[in-house]
Amino acid sequence: MEMKIVRPGMLTTVQDLGRRGWRRAGVPASGAMDAVALRVANALVGNAEGAAALEFTLTAPEVEFSEDAWVAVGGAECAEMAAWQPRRVKAGERLRIGACVKGCRGYLAVAGGIAVEPVLGSRSTFLRGRLGGLEGRALKEGDVLAIGAGEGRRLTDEAMRGWRIDPRVLPAYSTEPTVRVVLGAQAADYGAALLEAWFTVSAQSDRMGFRLQGAKLERSGAEELLSSAVSPGTVQVPPDGQPVVLMADAQTIGGYPQAAHVITVDLPLVAQLRPGDRMRFSEVALGEAHRLAFAREKQLAILREGLAQKLNHG
Repeated sequence: MEMKIVRPGMLTTVQDLGRRGWRRAGVPASGAMDAVALRVANALVGNAEGAAALEFTLTAPEVEFSEDAWVAVGGAECAEMAAWQPRRVKAGERLRIGACVKGCRGYLAVAGGIAVEPVLGSRSTFLRGRLGGLEGRALKEGDVLAIGAGEGRRLTDEAMRGWRIDPRVLPAYSTEPTVRVVLGAQAADYGAALLEAWFTVSAQSDRMGFRLQGAKLERSGAEELLSSAVSPGTVQVPPDGQPVVLMADAQTIGGYPQAAHVITVDLPLVAQLRPGDRMRFSEVALGEAHRLAFAREKQLAILREGLAQKLNHG
């Protein structure tokens, strides 16, 4: 089966859960900015959670399938297709999802997954390195993507009729979230300022990092820092005092002070912010971050079990 891109939408790329094990060689993980949305959308169509799907920004692509297909959209709420609900698309039918009306990034999962060739163990697109996905680039009109033959083909209209996802499974998306962080190595250099201010998402934000605008963070320490490891979620403070939250395509090392690290369960909240949205930081202990991550995984496991019963028993 194939999927044709009729209209590409905005910055539509193939993404999975990322390129693991290569950061030591300087290769970013990439993968979905909102990993929870990707995982849930895949689960809704019977895929493995890490199957490749389409990530789009603000405007969704319009696509056409060569055969009947099951699809689901996760992440942002879109104008022409409900999120978090499986839907069957007929062969030759054009699937229109529309613009994002809430949130910034959506994920289109297709039963069977998108079967582009893996690069370094992942189908994710790393745009700056022109690596993975389809020729390492954003999709364009006329592109054709192969769809795998996964277990998602077991879905039936009867099995999925009237089914709704429990919203408690999903991140608490907001245009003004409080994002929880573990303090970083240079947190003390900024005192309480990082945790007291509201920051606005700049238009100069992308998959590598979100630039924030707000009260300038003044650093008390003046010593030069050696470059050290960074990862998605690291909050760096450049010389202009405006923090940057590193995201999925983040570099592997950096020399700016590290004020904090966004905890894993709250990275989806950042990923769904648009330019002009606001956020603030709140400190949690590392142990609490681990507890929250465990609780999220437990919720997703319950979802997977519920879906498995639907698929097996209709």
